[in-house]
Amino acid sequence: MAYTTINKSTDYFNTKLYAGNNTADTSITGIGHAPSFVWLKNRDNGTGSHGLFDAVRGVSKRLKSDDSAAEATASGVSSFNSDGFTLGTSWNQASTNFVSWNWKANGQGSANSDGTITTTYTSVDTTAGFSISKWTGTGSAATVGHGLGVAPQWVMVKRLDSSGDWRIYTEATGNQSQLSLSQTSAADSGSTMWNATSPTSTVFSIGTHANVNASSGTYVAYCFSNITGFSKVGSYTGNGNANGPFVYTGFKPAWLIIKRTNSTASWVIIDNQRSNPFNQQDRLLFPNTNAAEDGSGETYYWDFLSNGFKIRTTSGSYGNGNNDTYIYMAFAEAPLVGSNNVPATAR
Repeated sequence: MAYTTINKSTDYFNTKLYAGNNTADTSITGIGHAPSFVWLKNRDNGTGSHGLFDAVRGVSKRLKSDDSAAEATASGVSSFNSDGFTLGTSWNQASTNFVSWNWKANGQGSANSDGTITTTYTSVDTTAGFSISKWTGTGSAATVGHGLGVAPQWVMVKRLDSSGDWRIYTEATGNQSQLSLSQTSAADSGSTMWNATSPTSTVFSIGTHANVNASSGTYVAYCFSNITGFSKVGSYTGNGNANGPFVYTGFKPAWLIIKRTNSTASWVIIDNQRSNPFNQQDRLLFPNTNAAEDGSGETYYWDFLSNGFKIRTTSGSYGNGNNDTYIYMAFAEAPLVGSNNVPATAR
């Protein structure tokens, strides 16, 4: 049996850097696939919010990870193309550097009736373990189909028609806990978010909280499941030492998001395109704030290795407080061993 079903990670996830030109209908190519979810960030400007766009909600429908605001129309991603996307004038200012993180699902998708709520659309790529679902809430505990065929380890929900914090379920924090992508708060507890029920191979559960299931409210969920050699959701405990923990993923990471769960801390994203071409990796962006790249003022955070990552900072906020707990999600640059049996190497 092959180690992984995905030998070329860029067929399903890729980071693309670009320089803005303030020109509508700017084509961003070289993604390596037709993205269904595009996450944009201005790297230079501390007033530039994150912009999240997907093919399920439709072009130019913007969400911000650093804001609880409702969905709005923006001149952002105006089309999803076979090898990238087309930009308007937002997230495209002249003489400004940007990053785009791109995931493949299956376009707008179709309705899914696996749950007690039938989704408006569910877009799925089971090979990549990623799906997007949109639905209308009922106000009563319910289930929503995700289409993955296996239980997701990470579910990220945002209300669309009204303001409301992003809500995140992870397998590590459990079904009576949640985190907010737009906040620095620690994981909290309660059953109103996920109805104290873990996702199954067909559905995830939602409770009665307005951020996930208000009557007549509209919502989107991004669901991720672990795929050997390509993606990994997990957790680790920090040691407060510059010789920090090693975290095994089974692949060379291309993209990593981390959050401390036992105490307040920013979310942190690092990727293999903005950072040094060699270890150590030190270019940070923060989903919960519009801050420009590298807001922390430290250096030497992580090594991206052939089979995982190693923390090199002593900062509790950024990944390694002594006895602090962290959740992470990572996507691969290359599997540890591909079908050609050639091992990946560290950066």
